[in-house]
Amino acid sequence: QVQLVESGGGLVQAGGSRRLSCAASVGTISSYAMGWFCQAPGKEREFVAGINWRGSNTYYADSVKGRFTISRDNAENTVYLQMNSLKPEDTAVYYCAAATIYPALIRYDYDYWGQGTQVTVSS
Repeated sequence: QVQLVESGGGLVQAGGSRRLSCAASVGTISSYAMGWFCQAPGKEREFVAGINWRGSNTYYADSVKGRFTISRDNAENTVYLQMNSLKPEDTAVYYCAAATIYPALIRYDYDYWGQGTQVTVSS
């Protein structure tokens, strides 16, 4: 079992950058594939990016390719989401999640979730 805590959210201007972190407060992430999802008000939770156990493979939603980068540091028990060239439509609560399978592209592939961190992009 793993418990996840996201941080790094906040208010940022369009075109700006933000780095989100997801740390395991209980357990270790090294046994899991990890992912980031986002959920805007009134919308379904959507896949953003995923990474395999060792960090050697990553995959992204088309909407964030070339702008967002997922990475992990298993020694630090942390996963990151670097977000660049942010747009107002990126405004959402961002969740990290852990999966025992790979690849994990939908929310039902994931077993453990953090509480989320709000990212607001102003125009």
